[in-house]
Parts: sequence; structure tokens; C-alpha cells
Amino acid sequence: MSKKISAENIKELRNKTGAGMTDCKKALEASDGQIDIAIEALRRKGLASADKKFSRLAAEGLIESYIHAGSRIGVLVEINCETDFVSRQPKFHQLAKDIAMQIAACQSVICVFTSDIPDDIIIYEKSLELQKEDLLGKPIEIKNKIANGRLDKKLKELSLMNQNFIKKTEITVEELVKQHIALWGENIKIRRFERFFLGEGLKSKNDNFKDEISNMIKNK
Repeated sequence: MSKKISAENIKELRNKTGAGMTDCKKALEASDGQIDIAIEALRRKGLASADKKFSRLAAEGLIESYIHAGSRIGVLVEINCETDFVSRQPKFHQLAKDIAMQIAACQSVICVFTSDIPDDIIIYEKSLELQKEDLLGKPIEIKNKIANGRLDKKLKELSLMNQNFIKKTEITVEELVKQHIALWGENIKIRRFERFFLGEGLKSKNDNFKDEISNMIKNK
């Protein structure tokens, strides 16, 4: 005999996932009232359509910050969703915190998507690959094929969405975002971020001291 699904059960699942009332009821009925199984069912159901939701407008959301231990590295990140309801969810706030921490940890990352990487960087990186010693003397078609493969790998290293998620390395950041799209049934986008290093752009005291000594020697 299946467990009776109460309005309180449906409300609890909706609060945890942001899914529609009907979907929550069906998921609970299929899982015999087990919340955790119902959450996984809703996630699986939405994963197939996550790619389609990527193009939908996401204008709600929040700006999250992360300051690393020692207060020498800081990150600000804007992450968007479609509704204020989702932006208030604790899981959405946790996602934003995780993304901010990811950005602090992956210091080679400069953009959210590979498509955001400036053309001058792409041209520069490809020129470096074409000049590698192991490509010297190879036919131009082979050189370009190998260089393009290496370039693709390099660009992924610069892209946030292609990084392995630091808390669960078997998935990428893109897959992490898609899981949350599936969970709530609406688009989620990491729009932009900024990383700060203490003293970045400033000469250290040691460098200033060296300059002072150098000037003293020149003026003698």
C-alpha cells in the first residue's frame, strides 16, 4: 500500500526544489513519499531539457562574495536565475558560494565560457602552439590540426564552465549548473566575476627599495 501524500509533503518538496506543485506531487507518489528519492527523480527529469533552458532570459539572482583564508584573495560573482522564488532558495545561495570558491581556486580561469575569451588571446595562444619544437618540419595541415587540438585544451583551462567542480571532481562546473537547472526547471547563468589579489598592481616594498637603491647609484 502506497503512502498517502499530504499537502505538507508537497510543500516541503517544493521548498527544497522549487519545482511545480504537480511535479512535486507526482514525484512523491512515484517515490512512495520519500523526499530524497523524489528530489533525484525531479533532477533526472529536468536534465534532458537543461540545454534548452540555457537560452531563456535570467534577470533575477544575486551577487555572491568569497574571501579566502588569510584575506589575500577575494571573489565577486553574479549568478542569475529566472525568478525571485529561486533566488531566495538556500540551495541557490550555496551554488553561488560554491562558484565563488571555485573561481578563487582556479586562478588560470579568465572567462565563464570559452566563447568569451578575447580573440587576441586565442591568436596568441595558437601562435605559441605553432612554434613548439615538436611541430617544426611537419606539413602545415598536420601542424594546424595538432595546434588546434592543443589550443582547444588550453581554452578550456581558461574557461570556468569547463573546470572540474572542486567539491565533486567527477563533474564539471557546467554539469553542476545544469543539475540546478534541472532541479528548479528554469535557466541559471553565471554572468560575470571579478577576482582580487591583495596588492595586485602595486610594487612590493622590496621592489620599491630596489628602485631607491638603483636611483641612488645612478645619481652618484
